[in-house]
Amino acid sequence: MRIVPTWLEVAIRSISVIIGVFLIMKLIGKKQIATLSFFEYIVGITVGSLAADVSMDIELNLQSGITSLLIWLLVPAMVSLVALKNKTIRDLTEGKSTVVIKNGKIMEDNLKKEKYSADDLLEQLRKKSVFQVADVEFATLEPSGSIDVLLKREKQPLTVGDIFQNPPSIKEPQTVIMDGNILDEPLATARLNRGWLKEELDKMGVTIENVFLAQVDSYGQLTVDLYDDKIQVPPPATKQLLLASIKKCQADLELYALETESQSAKVMYTKNAQKLKMIEDKVTLLLKN
Repeated sequence: MRIVPTWLEVAIRSISVIIGVFLIMKLIGKKQIATLSFFEYIVGITVGSLAADVSMDIELNLQSGITSLLIWLLVPAMVSLVALKNKTIRDLTEGKSTVVIKNGKIMEDNLKKEKYSADDLLEQLRKKSVFQVADVEFATLEPSGSIDVLLKREKQPLTVGDIFQNPPSIKEPQTVIMDGNILDEPLATARLNRGWLKEELDKMGVTIENVFLAQVDSYGQLTVDLYDDKIQVPPPATKQLLLASIKKCQADLELYALETESQSAKVMYTKNAQKLKMIEDKVTLLLKN
């Protein structure tokens, strides 16, 4: 005769398994979730099957089931630790990347070895927004099954680094309001305060209580998402104001150059106006990114 009802026993076993698997997976680390190798994929399937059996099969001894789960979880974890220090073990358990395109030429033998068809290859390239094999300098098939692509130099998109030698870095946006509450720490990280935040919200015509989320970017621009989606919020204008200030200074220098009677002053104003024009062109490119 059972002392504990069947449903309660199943519930207790299930909760025990969930807690145990969760704690062990936390010890193993995030890599198991982020990128599963073939070895880790097999372990995951087996652990899932064992967890279900231990939870539902009331004839199975709970202690034996937990022991089996521990073995299937801890042994792969130990193998992963060893693989961190040993490349041979790492190649055995996680696999190695395979070159599938080199200098715009498909490596057919490598595709056959990996049992990868031309259709599979083209599909993966399209996912990388690459539609012509000849545009690819180098491509590798990773153990996870994804393809990493390096385009030929002339096919790579233009970046700010190609134009400027030392482009300014872009900092992480700071979330300064969440659920209608001001977050002081991100504000301080952005070197701002509540007074600035209230002033910016007043310019937009919104209240803090109506703001679901607000973020500040590298340029000090505030963007908000409101609870009331019917309210239209004006777009940030910090970048445009900066560019307008540069253009105004340039126009003033050109005006001074026309109005002055001194030849040396005229040359100075004209020269500095040209410099501001160059700065304006560069800033325009930077603000587009």
